[in-house]
Amino acid sequence: DQGSQYSSSDWRSFLKANNLVASMSRRGNCHDNAVAESFFQLLKRERIKRKIYTSRQDARSDVFDYIEMFYNPKRRH
Repeated sequence: DQGSQYSSSDWRSFLKANNLVASMSRRGNCHDNAVAESFFQLLKRERIKRKIYTSRQDARSDVFDYIEMFYNPKRRH
């Protein structure tokens, strides 16, 4: 995403303060992010939209289990 919120000085300051590096797909190239978009679509459809989490920790644990115990062994990368 090339949105202005990701290039603002506040966002760049936040990244720098947290030792993070911004990464953007190339403008006009929809294939740059296709794998990540596909993964998040599956995660939402197969896991997140089917559950109600009582806490952030429950959600975090469940998403971790989905990725490590189901998604990685079952899907070809």
